[in-house]
Amino acid sequence: MRRLGQRGSGAAGQLSGAAAGAALLLLGLAGIGAAHAQGRGRDVVLATTTSVRDAGLLDAILPRFERESAIAVKVIAVGSGQAMELGRRGEADILILHDPDGEARFVADGYGVDRRLLMHNEFVLVGPSADPARVRGLSIAGAFRAIARAEAPFVSRGDRSGTHSKEQALWALCGVVPARSWHRESGQGMGATLVIADQLRAYTLTDIGTLLGHQAPLDLPVLVEGDSALRNPYHVILANPERFPRVRAAEARALQDYLLSPGTQRAIGEFRRQDFGRSLFVPAR
Repeated sequence: MRRLGQRGSGAAGQLSGAAAGAALLLLGLAGIGAAHAQGRGRDVVLATTTSVRDAGLLDAILPRFERESAIAVKVIAVGSGQAMELGRRGEADILILHDPDGEARFVADGYGVDRRLLMHNEFVLVGPSADPARVRGLSIAGAFRAIARAEAPFVSRGDRSGTHSKEQALWALCGVVPARSWHRESGQGMGATLVIADQLRAYTLTDIGTLLGHQAPLDLPVLVEGDSALRNPYHVILANPERFPRVRAAEARALQDYLLSPGTQRAIGEFRRQDFGRSLFVPAR
């Protein structure tokens, strides 16, 4: 399994490394685009949200598909918005996303087909143990308002990902326009954003899967969870072969079928359950 996209370490390194990471990503995406234009071997390009990569799920479920199908999976882990941009250019064969409104537009505009529910988990609000805004146990709307009133540090992904879209929707629900004095954007994936929030003693919104996979070295307890507004569905979508004749439609369909198969769905439900006493992702079936 080939992967594009990377993680760094340290808050300063994460923020200062954003430009370098973006340059590497652009080089990688250019290579993918060239591959589509020139024809490829038996492989499939999967554009996926970083949270699925950061949680380690892809490493757990894709190798069996590659062995059994002889199809190599090239993974591009970016925010959902960036993944859809790849899809709009015909540079991804299949996508895993968690931005329901954006996904619906993507399909309605003719870029994707056969949008299927893959799994779900939930978003949670995490922050420093001291909880300066006193959000513990509040609803998510109440917690966001409390953060704004206290002007407590908050780190946003700021990367047009599904998590970023959810955060923006929550601020809008609360009628709050975050101020730059306390609201910072990392421009990074979820794993890197958690590291930055930890080092800045800030609040952040995260999916539970990525949090559990990174929680051991971090001091970021879950302060708000279980709110119905925090449900986080993931869908798998195929690139539209009528719009993009060069996409690997058969290979993409085979991967989608594999992801939705009973065996893979069971593997998703059991992923790291023994480590955390709960599923990081709840399968659709």
